[in-house]
Parts: sequence; C-alpha cells; structure tokens
Amino acid sequence: MKLAEAESTMQKTVESTQRSFNTIRTGRANASLLDKVSVDYYGSPTPLKSLANISTPDATTILIQPYDRKSLNIVEKAISLSDVGLTPSNDGSVIRLNIPPLTSDRRKEFVKMASKYAEEGRVAIRNIRRDAIDAIRKQEKNTEISEDEARDQQDKLQKLTNKYTARVDELLAEKEKDIMTV
Repeated sequence: MKLAEAESTMQKTVESTQRSFNTIRTGRANASLLDKVSVDYYGSPTPLKSLANISTPDATTILIQPYDRKSLNIVEKAISLSDVGLTPSNDGSVIRLNIPPLTSDRRKEFVKMASKYAEEGRVAIRNIRRDAIDAIRKQEKNTEISEDEARDQQDKLQKLTNKYTARVDELLAEKEKDIMTV
C-alpha cells in the first residue's frame, strides 16, 4: 500500500464518518436524516432519495414527495420501520415528518451515538495505517527499500494518521455543538 493510496483511503473514511454524522438528528430538519432509509420498491431495496423528492420547507418539517404516487404507502411504511424515530404523516400526495424539539436526554444519546461513529472512523484510520506499515515492512524485508526509506515512510504515514484522526475529532466537535444547541 503506497502512501498516496493510504491517504486516499483515510480521506474516504473521514467522508464516511461525516455521512454517518449527517444521519444523526439535531434540532433542525435535515434531508440527510433519511439517507439510510431503504424502501422495498418492486421487490428490491431502493434508497428513499431515489424514489422521492425530499425537501425541508422550514426548520421543523421534512417533506417527502414520491415521484410515483402509488409508492406513497410503501415509502410511509419504510420510514415508520426505519430507525429514524419520526412518525410520518401521509396526506395522500406528500409525506410530512415533523421534527420535535429534542429533550436533553435525547441530545445526550445523540452525542453518544456521534462519539461512537467518530471512534469507528478513528479505528478505521488506524487500521489503514497498520496495513500500510505492514506493506512498508514487507518491502524493507524484501530489500525493495532501505531501512531509512522505511522509517521515512512510516513517519509520513503517522503524520497522515494524526491529520485524519484530528479531522474526525473536528467533525465530532461540530456535530456535538449542533446537537447541544437548543
């Protein structure tokens, strides 16, 4: 594994962690809350955003307008069964999700969830580092690179690891601030 490859993988891990954070509710309506919702559409699981227009007309409402009106009931059922924790309201043409204000206990639960996602991201970054260090040591053992080059690459790899774990920590701090802001 080359350094550039390791850095690219670490960047993707940070982006994945950011997407996980986006699925955690804050006090405001956000269409990305529904990113993980999958609808059983004609026998195959389909992401909700592929089946409907999702908008946020105000800070406390998410509006879902399916492209196919016949799918309104299955979209409503999928949202009800998902772990979003919101009750859909179907008026025959659109589905509304009202975002209630968060209680302090619920905010604390969401902060714990965000911390868990951040730790998963940090562990993934450290695993990438471990795999890259193993590859560097293998190259050194096979005399493809010198001992000095191996040390330099490992130092650079550690700096990349520190950079991306710090980025995950920054994203976590932003998300905690969003969650705890009333």
